[in-house]
Amino acid sequence: MTAQIETDRQNPRTLAEVVIHFAGDSGDGIQLMGQQFTQASAYLGNDIQTFSDFPAEIRAPAGTLAGVSGFQLMFAARAVHTPGDVFDTLVAFNPAALKAKLPHLREGGILIVDSDKFTAKDWQKAGYTCSPLDEALATRYRLVKVKITQLTFEALKALSLTRAAQRKCKNMLTLGLVYWLYQRPLGSTQSWLAKHFQRQPELGKANLLALNTGYAYAETIELFREYYTVHPAKLAPGTYRQTTGNQALALGCVAASILAKRPLLAAGYPITPASDILQHLASYTQFKVKTFQAEDEIAAIGAALGAAYGGDLGLTCTSGPGIDLKTEMLGLAVMAELPLVMVDVQRAGPSTGMPTKVEQADLLAVIYGRHGECPLPVLAAATPADCFDIMLEAFQVAVKYMTPVIVLSDAYLANSTEPWRLPMVEHLPAIEGISGLAQARPYDRDLKFLTRPWIVPGTPGQMHRIGGLEKAHGTGDISYDPENHTLMVETRAQKIAKVAYAWKPLTLLGPTSGETLVIGWGSTKGSILTVVQTLQAQGQSITAVHLRYLNPLPLELAALLQSFTYILVVELNRGQLTQLLQAQYLKRVIAITKVSGQPFGITELTQRIHRALAQELV
Repeated sequence: MTAQIETDRQNPRTLAEVVIHFAGDSGDGIQLMGQQFTQASAYLGNDIQTFSDFPAEIRAPAGTLAGVSGFQLMFAARAVHTPGDVFDTLVAFNPAALKAKLPHLREGGILIVDSDKFTAKDWQKAGYTCSPLDEALATRYRLVKVKITQLTFEALKALSLTRAAQRKCKNMLTLGLVYWLYQRPLGSTQSWLAKHFQRQPELGKANLLALNTGYAYAETIELFREYYTVHPAKLAPGTYRQTTGNQALALGCVAASILAKRPLLAAGYPITPASDILQHLASYTQFKVKTFQAEDEIAAIGAALGAAYGGDLGLTCTSGPGIDLKTEMLGLAVMAELPLVMVDVQRAGPSTGMPTKVEQADLLAVIYGRHGECPLPVLAAATPADCFDIMLEAFQVAVKYMTPVIVLSDAYLANSTEPWRLPMVEHLPAIEGISGLAQARPYDRDLKFLTRPWIVPGTPGQMHRIGGLEKAHGTGDISYDPENHTLMVETRAQKIAKVAYAWKPLTLLGPTSGETLVIGWGSTKGSILTVVQTLQAQGQSITAVHLRYLNPLPLELAALLQSFTYILVVELNRGQLTQLLQAQYLKRVIAITKVSGQPFGITELTQRIHRALAQELV
């Protein structure tokens, strides 16, 4: 046995993929650990998907289930589309983290715990009646007990830091342990620490020392009986960077401003999980990006709409509760026919609900949640990297069709990370309005697209009235004429219907006809793609299509629905897209839904699909 251990330690075992989950209190630096491990793996060329899961409270009760913060990632030598189902390694900083996350650790998986935090007081606070670190646990999993807190204090004892400051470095010591276990390079985190703590050199030194100590400790005392490596994935050639959905979304807005050759005003009010979009955009002032933190949601959309009226690109970002407040101003944007873009980073509701958890609960709200006949285009991003592309498309549609546009993201996309291949600038789409309308009257229209000209205030000879009252066709004067109102309502609806001709064709995973069609939208794409590919490999007649355009729906969707016997719709709500499809196409649709605040797992979704089809066959 000894000889085998020596051999294993000299030759790392190669794995195709690994799922790791870090868990602890919200003040333990869990998200930072996950982000740094992700970055280190990206430098090695692995494909990566991550999932952040943390409490809504700034400092939830320490040591309780409500206070558990988690970060999960899958890194692999192949393309991956989800952060994984079961963990290969679980790092649990306390009993509450263990209790919340242990059910997802595979049999024989590695369980690393900070044994300093497993006192009677700690495990009682988590709801255990006795210590969970018993023989049964060690038999079922590869339990690695490390006095992480004590080791951190010992490593930093020569530094003039308080015990509280030293304790905060235990995440770096733990990260060093796991870096050694999976042969991750220390360089990226060492560089980050040096930059991040430039103004606090003693803290920077402490974190760096803790990181190196953890790595050396794992290697020196032979903490693990073997260690592992994951080779780089075969990604398409290009330059890559790691991005979250919110980061990519912000970069897409900057690119749209440059492509449109118009300044961008981004106006918002702090709301989880959309807040950091505004923060990202605030760092791009050199690209004529202006950001405005308004006093409330209504003021934010009002400012963005005012920017659009003035000839700039107008953007506002929010989440569910903000949508409720912005609806009146959206109606004004529809009536005024101005190119405003609104991003809704959805979260679990209603009301405050679970603001850090994922849900696709706003679809019906953004399509129908306004008074009057008030149609507008709605698009949904599918992956973190896709958030860049969808913002270009949203502004392209807004400017071309002179309409407000809503982009749906969600909490999962906002905080998840994946490698993003930087696009070639010359391949990015142009963002420009309809030509030939420069000298038109304010509400004259292009005959093909029914769009009106974008007339900036102060344009000689084109003074016109703006506001929420009905406009006279052509002139834009206030009109109460019944026939004119009918004409304008129908014209605005027809204009939005014509946007469907601009949508990109549907992309199918599988044949164009058959037994089962699985439809998804938004962040469910990775789970659906993984499950359908597996079922196809097993010989099942199944196809997947992911809807990017939710209003108007793609023109070819009607024929596609008729080409399959069973239609399954997978979504994180109680069946909102299901209702839309059944109403529009009069086709029976089977809903596979979930409203737990968590994304679909692969095993879970596979079982739900099998169960739904079995019930149909009875």
